[in-house]
Amino acid sequence: MSGWDGIDEFVAVATANSFSGGADALGMSTTHMSRAIANLEMRVQTQLLHRTTRSVRLTDTGHVFLEHCRRMILEREEAIALISEQGEPQGELRMTCSTAMGERFIAPLVQEFAAAHPKLAVTLDLTNRVVDLVAEGYDLAIRTGQLADSRLIGTRIASRTLYTCASPDYLEQRGAPKRVADLRHHDCLVGTASTWRFSGPKAAEELYRPRGRLRCNSGATIVRAAKAGMGICQLPDFYVQPLITSGDLAPVLKEFAPGDEPIWAVYPQRRHLLPKITALVAILRARLASSMAVA
Repeated sequence: MSGWDGIDEFVAVATANSFSGGADALGMSTTHMSRAIANLEMRVQTQLLHRTTRSVRLTDTGHVFLEHCRRMILEREEAIALISEQGEPQGELRMTCSTAMGERFIAPLVQEFAAAHPKLAVTLDLTNRVVDLVAEGYDLAIRTGQLADSRLIGTRIASRTLYTCASPDYLEQRGAPKRVADLRHHDCLVGTASTWRFSGPKAAEELYRPRGRLRCNSGATIVRAAKAGMGICQLPDFYVQPLITSGDLAPVLKEFAPGDEPIWAVYPQRRHLLPKITALVAILRARLASSMAVA
């Protein structure tokens, strides 16, 4: 008996929500499908499907097992493709990125990449939540700052500059901070970053936890509030550089400006050689910096 016996049948039936639909998908008989899944349930010693005369539905264990089986089948196909299709990107690519950067810069490049590789299906999840790539089955993430997860490989694909700034009207009324500690006397506008970064003595990094009247996970909302004179913000260049150029915002604490923040493509160690990963990372590394520069 093969270790794969029943896996494909189980996924097909679960996906179709019926034995007949699963049988049609694999070109098998319903008798074969029923027998294969029954044998699989005996091997794992638990029930995977609730069966009635009209429907099939997953048990709680079946739901968990299904996602693992789908990943197993995908990785099997990718392994075959790796040696049989000359490294052409194909299969399913699941990736995640923060919402603002994803919408403005990552999504257009991913769209081009998907269009160039018709055998590839891409899911791009835009969220400000830090996704556990390994536990949640993602192939790739775009992240900024320092990387702490040793299970991941990181390739630097670009960098961004953080600016601390406020409107001229606000600074005229409240004065400009001279030191990082002076921020405690100001209204801070807080985005997704719970701490602000500055360059401290001898180039050491200094962190500041801002407090203020407005907190929002939308950079666009924070920058509008700053422009309206509600306080001081720290945001990446693509949000504030045009407003600094136009004079609507003015940088503060320039002598404490942090170094450029790296932007990484990160992926689980076991997946870094797949063509779909290496090819997309190469595109991002070649084009992301230039696309952000002209934003």
